[in-house]
Amino acid sequence: MNRNLRLGLICGAVAMGMVGAAFAAVPLYQLFCQVTGFDGTVRRAEAAPTQVLDREIVVRFDTNVRGLPWDFDAEQVAQRVRVGATGLAYFTVTNTSDRPMAGRAVYNVVPESAGPYFQKLECFCFTTQTVQPGQTVRFPVAYFVAPELNEDVNTRRMREITLSYTFFATEDQADS
Repeated sequence: MNRNLRLGLICGAVAMGMVGAAFAAVPLYQLFCQVTGFDGTVRRAEAAPTQVLDREIVVRFDTNVRGLPWDFDAEQVAQRVRVGATGLAYFTVTNTSDRPMAGRAVYNVVPESAGPYFQKLECFCFTTQTVQPGQTVRFPVAYFVAPELNEDVNTRRMREITLSYTFFATEDQADS
């Protein structure tokens, strides 16, 4: 009986550990992608680089909305920035419904190999944004393309990067 009880406790502990790992998987994967730039995920930076190169790259902006009655647009379709220099882009969101709506933006860059080098200093992504009925909100994004882009054999000939945002309804909005 003592053996069976011990086996049951071990199985229970393993099952609890697996459930805990399942809940932790998404935030841990998101953190991993942000730290490494894996899968085209943009990295967050604390400060802009001190080195600015003569090389220019075109940054294109793509906007999408899923599950919200919002108009979401980039104020510019593209910007030409020097590698290492800080760029500033603005996006506008208009709530076309008759009630307050909350959404959260997620982002990605294409090509994926640019992910480790495209870094943001300021962004509206990953925080819930509530927009009142008929209201238009302007969001800034401060970013740079790290000079290390020139040293990577996969990116040194890259001429263009696309930053894509998608606004999704937050869970409480999706249910209503």
